[in-house]
This record gives sequence, C-alpha cells and structure tokens, in this order.
Amino acid sequence: MAPSTHPSQIGILVYPDSQHSAVLGLTDLLEAADRLRKAKGVSAAGIEVKHWHAKDGLPAPQRPLDALILPPSLGGEPPARMDPALIRWIQQRHKEGTLICSVCAGAFLLAATGLLDGRAATTHWALAEAFARRFPTINLDTDRLLIDDGDLITAGGLMAWVDLGLKLVDRFLGPAIMLTTARFFLVDPGGREQRFYSTFAPHLTHGDAVILKLQHWLQARSAERLTVPMMARRAMVGERTFLRRFNKATGLNPTQYLQLIRVGKARELLESSALAMDEIAWQVGYEDPGAFRKVFMKIMGLSPGEYRRRFGTSR
Repeated sequence: MAPSTHPSQIGILVYPDSQHSAVLGLTDLLEAADRLRKAKGVSAAGIEVKHWHAKDGLPAPQRPLDALILPPSLGGEPPARMDPALIRWIQQRHKEGTLICSVCAGAFLLAATGLLDGRAATTHWALAEAFARRFPTINLDTDRLLIDDGDLITAGGLMAWVDLGLKLVDRFLGPAIMLTTARFFLVDPGGREQRFYSTFAPHLTHGDAVILKLQHWLQARSAERLTVPMMARRAMVGERTFLRRFNKATGLNPTQYLQLIRVGKARELLESSALAMDEIAWQVGYEDPGAFRKVFMKIMGLSPGEYRRRFGTSR
C-alpha cells in the first residue's frame, strides 16, 4: 500500500476543566516536530494539529482523524456522569479507525466510553484508587508512565503529555524525528516509569483507630528493627487479628507497608544528600545494604545508585 500523501491529522479534545498547558504544549511539540521534519528534508506526509472544542458541539471531521488526544484535567477526578454526546463522539472516532489517547485524568473520559474494558491502562498514580473503583474491569497499572495498546494509548501523570507527544511523533514521523524532537526540547525520549515519581500516600481514613495509631507509630519508628509480633503487641491485639485488620485498613501487609515507608525516606536522602549507600540503608532501617538495594529495586524499578544519578540534587 502506498503511503498517504495527506498529513496525519491529530486532534486534541478541549473539554471542561482540561489542562490548557497540556493542550498548548502538545500542540507546540507536534508542530515543532513537523518543522524539524521539513528542515531535515524527510518525505513523510507530516502532521497537522487541530483543537476540537466540546462546547462547539463537536461536528464530525471531514475525514477520520489519525489520532485524538484526551488531555489531563486540573479538576482532579472527573464527575461520575459525563456528557453522553461527548462519549458517543469519542466512540464514533474510534469506530472510524482513530487512535484514541489519554493523559492523566483524561483516562476517565476514555474509560467511560467502554473502549478500555478488559484492557491495560494507566492514569495519574494519585487517581488510581478512584479509577479502579469506578472502572473495575480495566487492568490498571500506574507503575507505567505510558501504555500503547495499538488503537488506544494511555499516559500517566500530568506531564506525561510529553511522553505521549513523542510517542505520536515516533508513530507518524518515525524514530529519527522523534529523537531529534526530544533533543530539541531537552527531554529524555524514553525509559521512564511513573513509579519513579509517585510517592507513597498511606490510606489513613479507613476508620480503624487502632491501626491508624499504629500507622503513626510506624512512621516515626520505621528505622528501628520491627517485626509483625512487635506491631501486634503495640496494637494490643492478637497477631492473626492484627494482620487481618491491618490489611483491611491499608490494603497492604505490614512488611510491604514498612518497606514503602523506608524506600520513601531513602528516596529523600538519595535526592538531597551525598551520604554513602550503606549509610542511607542503615538510616532507613536496613542493616544489610544488599537487602536494601533489592527492596529499593523491586519497588522503584531502579537501583539506588541509578535513582540518585537521575534525581539527586546534592553536589
């Protein structure tokens, strides 16, 4: 099949509370990529970007869009009931063969169409609990910054529109122009995961006063040598009862919970200090530096040394 002579049309949906900086940033990135393509003399058909405003009634495009982006929202979790006409419009674009993409809270809008049912998706890590509650049939994976599932792409945090933009440049203009665009904007073209940026936010509004009191105690004593029997005694309940109640309240077992606290504190030290790795391990509660590295790698997907190289600010 001969390549299309028409530029790839990428639509960006402007809906109530959509993040204007993402809409304009995506527009700038995609249009800059097309200018770089022309400057390099690449014969690909190019890219055209158009904004589609929900308030204007969303007429059907003259020809099917190649991609449609649902940008993030600064309003947090979208309302439970979304505009049915808007949902139908997105569904129709997908039926026409349009690649549908979402960023951050835009995943709620995409999920409401039913297109993600039974599929893998990501959204902002802070919205994960609300998303999973509203859309239980979707395989949510907020460790990943971007999930490309062929006809659907979901991107995680507010600034993940940069990663999505580069993904679309790669798809429509090729990897050489994608790398050129990444260098132009001084951004890492790939290899990132959302868990590098998320922070552990313990669930504290579960209503179990005994477990809440223990959580506060763990936050202050996490660097000490702690065991499940010690925690159960502190909570003044039997060990089996403690494990059941802790898991019900926090969604984690006590060991997992303690690891997340310790890794969070280690991240702060790696970012802001020049302490040796062994010293950091000891300060957050690990006598064995090897065990600390294994736990850190499991949770963060990076070794402590790699994390410091990426995110450390100490000189």
